[in-house]
Amino acid sequence: MVTLAVPPYLLSRAIDDGLATKDFESLAGWVAALFGIGVVNAALGIARHRTMTKIRMEAAFQTISATVEHCVRLGAGLSRRTTAGEVVAIGNSDVQVIAQSLTITGPGFGAVVAYLVVAVVLFSISPLLAVVVLAGVPLLALTIGPLLHRIERTGAGYRERQGALTTRLVDVLNGLPVLNALGGKPVYAARYQRDSHDLVAQGYRVGAAASWVDALSKGLPAAFLAVVTWLGARMVAEGAISVGGLVAVYGYTAMLVVPVESLIEGAGDLARARVAARRVTQLLSFSPERPADRVNAPAAPSILRDPVSGVEVLPGRSTAIVSNRPAESAAIIDRLGGFTKSDVTWDGIGLDVISTHQLRQRILVADNDSYLFTGSVRDVVRGRHEAEDDRLHRALHIALASDVFDALHDGLASTIDPRGNNLSGGQRQRLRLARAVYADPEVLLAVEPTSAVDAHTEATIANRLLAARRGRTTAVTTTSPLMLAHADTVVYLVDGVAAAKGTHQELLATEPAYRALVTRGGAEEEAHR
Repeated sequence: MVTLAVPPYLLSRAIDDGLATKDFESLAGWVAALFGIGVVNAALGIARHRTMTKIRMEAAFQTISATVEHCVRLGAGLSRRTTAGEVVAIGNSDVQVIAQSLTITGPGFGAVVAYLVVAVVLFSISPLLAVVVLAGVPLLALTIGPLLHRIERTGAGYRERQGALTTRLVDVLNGLPVLNALGGKPVYAARYQRDSHDLVAQGYRVGAAASWVDALSKGLPAAFLAVVTWLGARMVAEGAISVGGLVAVYGYTAMLVVPVESLIEGAGDLARARVAARRVTQLLSFSPERPADRVNAPAAPSILRDPVSGVEVLPGRSTAIVSNRPAESAAIIDRLGGFTKSDVTWDGIGLDVISTHQLRQRILVADNDSYLFTGSVRDVVRGRHEAEDDRLHRALHIALASDVFDALHDGLASTIDPRGNNLSGGQRQRLRLARAVYADPEVLLAVEPTSAVDAHTEATIANRLLAARRGRTTAVTTTSPLMLAHADTVVYLVDGVAAAKGTHQELLATEPAYRALVTRGGAEEEAHR
């Protein structure tokens, strides 16, 4: 910024010392110096652009890293604190706005220093011009102040509605198959379109204020330059300053357009960034439901006990949890897996105080909502573990998912689309189960692992899964007699509480309600078969 003030000085000297006196040797020297400072300014401009780009990229990556790491720490509690749309909006827009605002520091500081330097130089030429310049720039800043407040106020409301609309879009996309089946897609599409138009209208209001800031950042400095030039021309006509001095004054004032414009644009960026930063810091302010890690997990396989339901999962045994309300049994799995705050204990130690890392290493919760990222079958099944093809084939065999890579032609290298969109519902479920089997956790907690497959496939999976897990702790939620017949212990829930437990055959003989629940499922399976 400061070196931008050098060319007007050199130009004024070339006029006064060279042209005015017809000293062409002196003129050539000043012109050469002017060319040299032009090269220096070009090099500095390139360096500035590279530096600002690096700052933007680093700021964006650090903000993304901080939010993603915090979302991971929040775990399953994140969905109870905020919406998916809000998180998506932070990643799509807020991060970039914040990153852009951080680039005002260097140019802003440079603009202030350059402003003061030029003011001192102008004071040596004309105190009156120096006063005009010193007073004019603060007036420009005061002019746009109300617009900055308006940007911040309207931008906050716009950003909130944008997050809500993004959340609705995520929900509609996730439920699109259901909406298509029920014929509800046109209704939701019309509602989304209406709210989207309202958001666009609000965006225009935000854009109106922002456009005024952009326009004034260009127009006001130009008008300011015209005033100073007119004043300088009057002083030349009166003989108060030389022609070279007028050229220098014009050049200094024109040069001030750059720092003044930087300050005004930076103020606008800062107003928008404050709105975005509030959304990010609100997310970062959520504290995890689990306290800081303090206690090691039990050294040996131990009992998992849920005092709310009375369910106990014995080490080295397979346990089936049966309820006529699937949400109740799924909630128990979440508690046993440490995904919700609860009083569940593991060998008498509360899950809430056990190291999260140790908990995730030893207890795996497999449900039908777990995300399938894009990648090869090999990468999807192995997850964070090393890939071993023999082990992969065994996991796929147990989950009866070998047809997945057979159907995709490229074997284990076949590509799985995001969310497994190139697979059927049953294939996705079996691929998730294969991933859980491959991980071979000490404790496997599975929610309805065979709900999307036919009876023949279910019978084969039940036999292979529980045989493969023999001697390992396994708990599943199900009402299928094909799965229940292979479990060591069956826990029957009534209103979310364990009402009876025993083998499948024992409960069939002693619990009429249990028998009615599972045999109805069996009749449906037989009819389906």
